[in-house]
Amino acid sequence: MSSENVTEPLDPENQELLQDLSEQGKTAELVEMFEELPTMDVAEFMEEKPIDEVVAYLTKLDIDDQGRIFSDFSQNLQLKLFNILDKRTFAKIFAHMYSDIRADLYQELTKEKQIELLPYLDKQVREDVIILSAYPPDTAGGIMTTDFATIFADMSAQEALAKIRKDAPSKDMIYYIYVVDHSMVMKGLVTLKDLVMHDPNETVIDMLNEFFVYAEVNEDRESVAQKIEKYDLVAIPVLNSLNQLVGIVSHEEAIDIIRKEQTEDFEKFGGIMPSENDDEYLNTSSFHHFKKRVIWLVSLAAIGIISGMIINAYQGILENFIILAMYMPMMAATGGNTGSQAATVVIRSLSLGEVQDRDWLKIVVKEAKISFMLSLSVAILTYLKIAFLSFHAPLPSGFSMNYIAFTISLAIAIQVISSAVIGAGLPLIVRRLGGDPAVVASPAISTIVDITGLLIYFTVATYALGIS
Repeated sequence: MSSENVTEPLDPENQELLQDLSEQGKTAELVEMFEELPTMDVAEFMEEKPIDEVVAYLTKLDIDDQGRIFSDFSQNLQLKLFNILDKRTFAKIFAHMYSDIRADLYQELTKEKQIELLPYLDKQVREDVIILSAYPPDTAGGIMTTDFATIFADMSAQEALAKIRKDAPSKDMIYYIYVVDHSMVMKGLVTLKDLVMHDPNETVIDMLNEFFVYAEVNEDRESVAQKIEKYDLVAIPVLNSLNQLVGIVSHEEAIDIIRKEQTEDFEKFGGIMPSENDDEYLNTSSFHHFKKRVIWLVSLAAIGIISGMIINAYQGILENFIILAMYMPMMAATGGNTGSQAATVVIRSLSLGEVQDRDWLKIVVKEAKISFMLSLSVAILTYLKIAFLSFHAPLPSGFSMNYIAFTISLAIAIQVISSAVIGAGLPLIVRRLGGDPAVVASPAISTIVDITGLLIYFTVATYALGIS
């Protein structure tokens, strides 16, 4: 059975065949097919089944496959199985799970349930899960696995291969072999290819790569994922303050981290409060979605009252120039879109490390240049739209439609430049204050540029039209 964590969706024909075998009660054939499919596909199939069927299927598989499939279950299903399986049976499955996922599950258990489980675990698993669970989940220690192979520098290639067989790491973690001394201080690494291709009697130190990228145990998990991505690593070793090897972070884990960080940033930018307990959309309660959205929405709605106050203050000019009201939605939409575009580009650049805080002036100037070109395009479009589509709009005597069109176009052009500078500047200010730039969500930017846009719109109109 494959232990890959990232696979293509289960083939529809295979899914249909699995379903037919399940409905016909052909458990033996079903289990045989399980052994040919990636564990993720088997886990997805079992997720849809009643809990008693899941237990029945698991018990038909060998213990290694049980551990791998259990690792790919959702945490919700893992906790359900913990509650219904006897602790001795669960402990055997638990011992064969991927060490990092096993630690995550252990942390989700209450203290009472942790104490209840520990006596059934062998010494090595017990120590491993306690050590991994001690690290904060957003650090390298919190996401690392202990599923790796180590050898000593004075070993021959033949002796090293024998030790690797004894350590028995999973095939996904066997590409890099870490060279340590007897105190687990890391000296370098070799690849499995190095050991296989060199003479069996050649010592490891002769093929040792002493220059390697590593992560510190308390390093932020996003930084670890960026290192794996930057250097195109299969895995990265995690060292403590004594340079001892305590674990590794795989590229699969890096992909998960990047995906989670992107999801979190996307939610923040959409005005949604991220949550540690998020599940799939349909599996998350409506009230949970409500809690994530209501804070930003209500806060911005309250701030939006200022827009109403501005409009009320300029009620006189709107009564005389109805055409101004006709183009207020265009002004608000254009400003909001411009600000969101600028913020998206800047936040992405900050996340990827393409720009730093010290580049703030360059960023603002660049966005001002871009927005100036955008403002000319929008102004021309606005002028043509008013001149050709609104020529029947009533105007006070002494004012021409061309002049009104020019005034509105000028106001919207200034709004575009202002919105771009605000959209680019706010994330930089938040970052400078030590916050997360993504917190400056798109709805927040839209609300702010709406307010500034109205002030610009009516100020330009007031001066251009000579109204006090």
